[in-house]
Amino acid sequence: MSLYLLAILLAMSSGFPGLFLRRRGGEVAAALMGLGAVIGLWAAIRVLAGGPVPTLVLPPAPMATAGLLTLDPIAAFFAIPVFLLPACAAVYGIGYWDNHQENARTLRLVLGLLAASLGLLIASTHALPFLLGWEGMAITAFVLVMTEDRRLEARRAGWIYLVCTHTGTLALFGVFALLFAASGHWAFVELPRGFAASSRGSALFVLCLFAFGFKAGVMPLHFWLPSTHAAAPSHISAVMSGVMIKMGILGLVRLLAWIPDPPFWWGAVLVALGALSGILGVAFALGQHDLKRLLAYHSIENIGIILLGLGLGLLGKSTGHPVIQVLGFAGALLHVLNHSLFKGLLFLAAGSVVHAVGTRDLERMGGLGRRMPWTSAAFLAGSWAISGLPPLNGFVSEWFIYLGAFRALGYFRWPWTLAILTALALIGALAAACFAKAYGTVFQGSPRTEGAAAARESPRSLLAPMGVLAGLCALIGLAPMLLAPALDRVVAAMSGGTPVQPLSRLAHLPSLSLLALALLGSALLLWRWLRPLDPRGSLPTWDCGYAAASPRMQYTASSFADGLVGGLRWVLWPRSHGGQVTGCFPVDRPYESHVPDLVLDRLADPAFRSLSGGATLLRFFQGGKVHIYLLYVLLTLLTLLLWMVA
Repeated sequence: MSLYLLAILLAMSSGFPGLFLRRRGGEVAAALMGLGAVIGLWAAIRVLAGGPVPTLVLPPAPMATAGLLTLDPIAAFFAIPVFLLPACAAVYGIGYWDNHQENARTLRLVLGLLAASLGLLIASTHALPFLLGWEGMAITAFVLVMTEDRRLEARRAGWIYLVCTHTGTLALFGVFALLFAASGHWAFVELPRGFAASSRGSALFVLCLFAFGFKAGVMPLHFWLPSTHAAAPSHISAVMSGVMIKMGILGLVRLLAWIPDPPFWWGAVLVALGALSGILGVAFALGQHDLKRLLAYHSIENIGIILLGLGLGLLGKSTGHPVIQVLGFAGALLHVLNHSLFKGLLFLAAGSVVHAVGTRDLERMGGLGRRMPWTSAAFLAGSWAISGLPPLNGFVSEWFIYLGAFRALGYFRWPWTLAILTALALIGALAAACFAKAYGTVFQGSPRTEGAAAARESPRSLLAPMGVLAGLCALIGLAPMLLAPALDRVVAAMSGGTPVQPLSRLAHLPSLSLLALALLGSALLLWRWLRPLDPRGSLPTWDCGYAAASPRMQYTASSFADGLVGGLRWVLWPRSHGGQVTGCFPVDRPYESHVPDLVLDRLADPAFRSLSGGATLLRFFQGGKVHIYLLYVLLTLLTLLLWMVA
């Protein structure tokens, strides 16, 4: 356990030297964070490889038991993104944010504290360190979102996040109170059989869904997430999306590991929430013009895919089908890691674009593929992976869930199994369309503005972390057998027993790896064959007979997605401004379309505005005179006295 605690300490202290250094503060912070990441990953890999499980043992106290921290297989698996993503973000921040000298030191300091809080949280096996890590994560993330607090957007997003995260924390107090009532202490242990089917067990499940669902961004508790990820610096968004929201999934995974006999309806609820989050998440992403908001909605989509896998595994656990259980849980857990890799890659690539162009608006980009070839390749790799296409890692985790759902369909014709298959297919198709829009609008065509035309490739400190994440996406996609033994151990910790068959055999991973290698080789040969052989170099695109082609003739983000957004109008409720072009000699007509968030913009914001307006009607009670306020107190006491007497 000493190695793991040293890794947490190095991450926590990474930003402190920069407070006293005028120069090279970013390099020192990145070095300390990287060293902590190497040590933490080494400790996690030892456990996942079958080594001993380290535990921090303390003497029993009123709020403590013998163990507070344990690096078990579940914690070790979640430790991979917890240490990897902040280290990449620290390196990325050297070139991305150090030009903002007024808050660069604070940003590095708080990023290290966030990484340390996450490391403490995942290894907690007791309510006290869990809540300390949870609250540390909440406060540090709030400070990071408010980095650009001079902007109204950042302040609004920060306060919305803070209210939502502490609402979830209140539910956590209820969760731990129920756990204490069931077990008699505050440690995390397996609950007795029959508890899950009781009223207390049902209340525990609902409270966990609320508390952890808020953190994970499960629909309809997602409304804090898009604005928060858009307002934060891009490398912070990568950590929040790739790691922080997974702490909600960690809480659900811990709960499922404690329950030996979950009711069937628990799995059905997870499947329903997963389908809702996945489909609506990608649908709302289609209508976005802000590059980072688009990526944020895809985080909700991928949380939905993870819930589909967890729900499938829980259905298998409740009905006694270990094969379905293994494939569902393995797919969900692997997608936790995969999403952290390709979503971190996408946010870093988006930050590189924003750094070069100076805007997040898709309509003001274009033609960046030639000006930023390495960023373009990184974004393409992340887009390919998040769309679940072989041979990258997103396909492997979805393959596990697909395979488990088809196996379940062979055993039982559950409507939930059909819902999983339908949702996964729809999510994959819409995700591919959305990232075709994003990649084409940003990197293809001609520059739409002077900022896009003047863009240049980002420095190496921005490109190196993207290269690491892209390489890991390819490695998992081409050689998924490397993670199979670790997944077997994590699934065994969740299910309470050794899997009936190794995951490598259940999911046909050797054949999958050969297929991925064949696809990669075919793609490379096709690319080499299609490369222009003209020695004069590339030629301009055919202009269809127009003498002077202009960027106005190419698709915009709005026009590309207009058909799909129109088809989903019944749920997206898009807003359009402007009219159609008419006449033989039409004049310019401005046109804009927006897709507001269904919960925040359509429901919560109008409701709170109405509440605030109604509250202003009570201002006449504030007379500003002390004797009037004393009269209010007297009337209140008399009312309470009469109520008690009656």
